[in-house]
Amino acid sequence: MAKLAILAVLASLLGAVSGEFSIYAGYGFPPPNPSVPYPLPPACPPLSPAPGLKVGYYADKDKCPGAEEIVREVVEKATAGEKAGLIRLFFHDCFVEGCDGSVLLSGTDTERTAVPNLSLRGFELIEEAKAKLEKHCPGIVSCADIVAFAGRDASYSLSYGRINYRVPAGRYDGKVSRANDTFQNLPPPFGDLALTTAMFAAKGLNQNEMVVLSGAHSIGRSACSSFPDRLPPAANSSTAMEPKLAGQLTATCSAGSSVNVPQDAVTPDRLDNQYYKNVMSRDVLFNSDASLTTSSQTEDLVEFYAGNRQFLSGKFLGPIVWYHDFEDAMVKMGYIGVKTSAEGEIRKTCAFINKT
Repeated sequence: MAKLAILAVLASLLGAVSGEFSIYAGYGFPPPNPSVPYPLPPACPPLSPAPGLKVGYYADKDKCPGAEEIVREVVEKATAGEKAGLIRLFFHDCFVEGCDGSVLLSGTDTERTAVPNLSLRGFELIEEAKAKLEKHCPGIVSCADIVAFAGRDASYSLSYGRINYRVPAGRYDGKVSRANDTFQNLPPPFGDLALTTAMFAAKGLNQNEMVVLSGAHSIGRSACSSFPDRLPPAANSSTAMEPKLAGQLTATCSAGSSVNVPQDAVTPDRLDNQYYKNVMSRDVLFNSDASLTTSSQTEDLVEFYAGNRQFLSGKFLGPIVWYHDFEDAMVKMGYIGVKTSAEGEIRKTCAFINKT
């Protein structure tokens, strides 16, 4: 643990000074002994609706009517990149300490300072929404719920209205945020199918839901430092990066590991099923994405969402089904580690816990 902390701090400092860092440093990868597999976390029971959460939580007169609309207005004016960042922010928040806004906390050795989170975006938008809500109904709307609403609204916008779901709300904001916890809880880009599946299972999400949520990699950008294991592509590997893409990225990334490239070069600003087509053609950046073809179960689901599998009716319904499955998976992910009033608070500003 101490070693991870030192690596995280050093990488953070290097990133701030030079603009370059390796996301692998904090994970301790590549391992000193390649024959020793990366440790798999234990699985948790499947997620169920969190007590205290309900759709329309703030609509009650004694709460904050119009809260969701205020968040939506802030998200609507954001850039496509910022919207992609808001979806990623929700994921990174929920997988570490639960969906409690802990990723928003500022300070030394908080989640925000950890290497996997240095490229997170959307903090300013969350604070903007929070400031407006504090004027509208002070002390009522949690930062954790703002992140959940913003993730939904960004998904709606980037999918051109195809993804639209109701968000159960009523979360409280957590008071703990540790940089080291990110490495233990966020699935790394170098992970194989077993590791990625296990890390989702540790949060109560099954393998199918992991495949569904991975579709969010059809938007956003990634630093070259996130996939050094993929370049150059491994010889005689069924999951190696497609040579043409590998050649383009090798040239682009030669300018530095901090260079950002789109995760989906075909529809980079659209949340759609293009990701699954990219997986099948090996046009993906991360090993965790490429590994979805290493099992018949996940590969079949990828092909279905890509639109390559027909129903008996002869219709290719996979892309349509994916939108609905993504909605369900986002709602379910929102149940991870929800804090109660006894465990959390409603922060006045999202970057700091309330003063006692």
